[in-house]
Amino acid sequence: MKPLVHKKAKRPRQGGRVEREKLHITKGDTVQVISGDDKRKRGVVLRVFPKTGRVAVDGVALAKRHRRATQNTESGIVTFAAPIPASKVMLIDPKSGEPTRIRRQKNADGTIERIAVKSGVAIPRVR
Repeated sequence: MKPLVHKKAKRPRQGGRVEREKLHITKGDTVQVISGDDKRKRGVVLRVFPKTGRVAVDGVALAKRHRRATQNTESGIVTFAAPIPASKVMLIDPKSGEPTRIRRQKNADGTIERIAVKSGVAIPRVR
């Protein structure tokens, strides 16, 4: 007689370890959207999602949610910045104010610094 094996046991498991993307953008950076409905809009990065490779930018890709009232909050329509792919935004060059690609450079003390390709000026990390 065959042992009883459920179909779910044969299926490969979902989830597991998720690869995190190495992103060129951090929280607090000023970026410009390069494609999509919000093209040419600028904003500050509010949140970074390394697991999905997305960023939430202030004033870009605004979405609305109808929230139910709880003991602490009122009900109503809440507007928030939805995450967009990190590949759709470019950092702003601090010298010229134009969008630029970045280059990574290791300093003498071992820290990695972001350099704007257009002007060669270092882009400071906002902490």
